[in-house]
Amino acid sequence: MMVAPAESSSVITRPGELVDYLASGCKPKTAWRIGTEHEKFGFHVADLHPLSYEGEHGIGELLKRLAEGYGWQPEFEGDSIIALKRGGCSITLEPGGQFELSGDLLENLHQTCNEVHIHLAEVRAVAEPMGLGFLGLGFHPRAKREDIPWMPKGRYKIMRNYMPRVGTLGLDMMTRTCTVQVNLDFESEQDMADKFRASLALQPVATALFANSPFVEGKPSGYLSYRSHIWTDTDNDRTGMLPFVFEPGFGFEHYVDWMLDVPMYFVRREGRYIDAAGQSFRDFMAGQLPALPGEVPTISDWEDHLTTAFPEVRLKRYLEMRGADGGPWKSLCALPAFWAGLLYDRSALDACMELTCDWQLDEMQALRDDVTREGLQARIRGRSVRELARELLDLAHKGLAARRCLNAAGDDETGFLRPLFESVEAGRTPAERLLERYHRNWDGQIEPLFREQAYY
Repeated sequence: MMVAPAESSSVITRPGELVDYLASGCKPKTAWRIGTEHEKFGFHVADLHPLSYEGEHGIGELLKRLAEGYGWQPEFEGDSIIALKRGGCSITLEPGGQFELSGDLLENLHQTCNEVHIHLAEVRAVAEPMGLGFLGLGFHPRAKREDIPWMPKGRYKIMRNYMPRVGTLGLDMMTRTCTVQVNLDFESEQDMADKFRASLALQPVATALFANSPFVEGKPSGYLSYRSHIWTDTDNDRTGMLPFVFEPGFGFEHYVDWMLDVPMYFVRREGRYIDAAGQSFRDFMAGQLPALPGEVPTISDWEDHLTTAFPEVRLKRYLEMRGADGGPWKSLCALPAFWAGLLYDRSALDACMELTCDWQLDEMQALRDDVTREGLQARIRGRSVRELARELLDLAHKGLAARRCLNAAGDDETGFLRPLFESVEAGRTPAERLLERYHRNWDGQIEPLFREQAYY
């Protein structure tokens, strides 16, 4: 199904246009790309405190210097720089100042890792003279919720007020979590459905492989991925395993039906965020939105609304893999390698579907919950996640080898899986390695983590 994309300003007159919007993401395999996003925590090297937006050592000044030094174009909300753009890349701010690179749409993983390397080098060149550092972890290992300054973005003010009404951990999700994710394409509605089902079922394996958030406020939390646990009590209306994805005939229309019932956060008009928290996009379609009586949405409103759902796999005009903790440089390349190897090779995707085709929803939910604490030792159907991960890594390796995307040295993309093979061979997640250092090397202190794990 190939559908031309609608203009963002186009007024939506019927639900079918929302389906058409998603369907316009279908691309031939030759046009498939890899888009990687990663977030990181900024801190003051002198005292390890989180960064505020304001001041000569704040995030606003960091954005300004990046723009001046490296050709990024600033984007403003009011008088505040809140994002940078350069080509197909953007740098954005999460609510608690987490610094995010949304990468370009690239043909191969060599390009992805080059992009990450350039970005981190630029950030370091600007941040070091300012006395700032950046840390790759899934949950802030030291700061309390009240220690995190909020960024000056209108949508975050609305979300901040709404989150405590629907869960106990939503504010922690906003301010104290970081992730790495990869965005991948699909060829048709059926291809989308196959990839969605397989990746959603297997997302807990990725959560275990990348588990990297064992600390809360300076102490072990009992979780290996506290970031993943956060999502279990954030907002059940917009998170979770999405049971309808596994129902017969799942396609774009089913996702639209779900999104129409996901409560809204806001509507943007002339640069302003209008509070529509808890209101219905269905009412908006009917011109009955309390926040904007008589108005109907545009495609741009639908694009915004799609960003306010937070399942483990999210559908836009591509699929987002959202189950991994933030981490060190190598993990930023390993995650896209894992999923591209599994989903961009038909044989690997078929094997993933066969592996998971008879898994039941309660089993998948239990696995998703168990990996937050047990990591690679969690089990489903009598098999450990470690065993599953080894099988999946072999499939991903074959899938990447079949792509035959070589760098100048003649290396293919399979090398980016090496850190994951090492974790599976050792039977330990990144979080468990950090816990070992905490107990054996750091004398029960969290401060050395900032020196050892920062992007220096």
